[in-house]
Amino acid sequence: MPIVHIQLLEGRPEEKIKEIIRQVTETISAVLDSPKENVRVIVSEIPKSHWGIAGIPVSDKQSK
Repeated sequence: MPIVHIQLLEGRPEEKIKEIIRQVTETISAVLDSPKENVRVIVSEIPKSHWGIAGIPVSDKQSK
């Protein structure tokens, strides 16, 4: 059973999350020749205060 875990910064619309789940499922199913029913996609949204780039939280970078 393929399991895909995607980590994204918070704030994307629910429709976009649903679409990425759909498209990733389609791709994994096609490439691995696995039934879609066996594919699991987990999307974790990370708060911008918990995601650092170059030692600075994204929440701080965006406020400047």
